[in-house]
Amino acid sequence: MPMTKALLLSSALLLLTSLGCTPTLGNVVLRPDGTPGPEVCPEEARKAMRYMRLHVGDATLVELDANQMGARPITLYDGPIESVLEDDIGTLDGPARLYGRVWTGGPQVVIRYYEAHPLDGGDKVPICAVARLGNGQLRKRPESKPGTAILDFSIASVYIVDSFR
Repeated sequence: MPMTKALLLSSALLLLTSLGCTPTLGNVVLRPDGTPGPEVCPEEARKAMRYMRLHVGDATLVELDANQMGARPITLYDGPIESVLEDDIGTLDGPARLYGRVWTGGPQVVIRYYEAHPLDGGDKVPICAVARLGNGQLRKRPESKPGTAILDFSIASVYIVDSFR
C-alpha cells in the first residue's frame, strides 16, 4: 500500500508541475509577423521566482542551445529549447538548465523561458524570463529558412521578467 501512495503522490506532483507550464505555451497569440504577442507571467511562476530570489531585471549569460554550446553560427528552430546558465542568478547556480520556446517568425529570434531546472536535481520550477542581446544580435541571418534562425552567437543574456511583451 505505501508503494501505491508514493506512486500516486509522484504522479500528482508531475501533473501539477506540467500544468503550470503547458497552458502558457499553448495560449500565446502570434502577431502577423509570426512573433509572439503579450503573455502574462503566471502567479505560480511569480511566487517561485520570489522564493528563488529572482527579481525582475536580474540577468546573466546563457548558452542558447545546450546541443550547440560554443558553436558559431548556431541554428535555432521554432519550438522547445533547452538553454544552459553560464553564471548564477538568484538561487539558481550555473549551469542550471532553462526550458522555453523559440519563435523565428520575425526579423529576430524570440526566446521565452518558462521553467528552470536547478542543479541539485530537484523538480523543474516555473519562471518567466527572456533571452536578449543588444545591437540586434538576436537578428536572424539572411540565409535563415522559414521555421529556423541562424544566429552569429551561441550566447545571450537572459532576463527575469514579470510579463512577456
